[in-house]
Amino acid sequence: MITRGWRLELIRMTQYRYRKRTFLAPVSTGFTSYVYAEAESSDNGEYKQGNYVLLIADCRRRIELEFFLGTARHRRQSIAKAELLIQTVTDFTEAMKAEAALIEAFEKSKKNNGTV
Repeated sequence: MITRGWRLELIRMTQYRYRKRTFLAPVSTGFTSYVYAEAESSDNGEYKQGNYVLLIADCRRRIELEFFLGTARHRRQSIAKAELLIQTVTDFTEAMKAEAALIEAFEKSKKNNGTV
């Protein structure tokens, strides 16, 4: 607490419920792509103006998604946004796996036929 004349102010120390940075490529590649997620603590629901950010970076590109929880409507929208993002990334991953399997099978058949 800081006292300034007759006013008493409370300084809030930022605490995080979740804070993590994960690099997306092995260090041996030298690539710096990463995901950074930060969810500030609400102090048991008392603090609604927290910072809830997901940052995705790859080489020189970077996107930052914000998720505001200050009102009931924004909380619903932010949770739906995060869930949609998860579903989209999951579906994208499944599509890549299927395509990778097709490419592997094609390369294997070419190799077996002696055309490589």
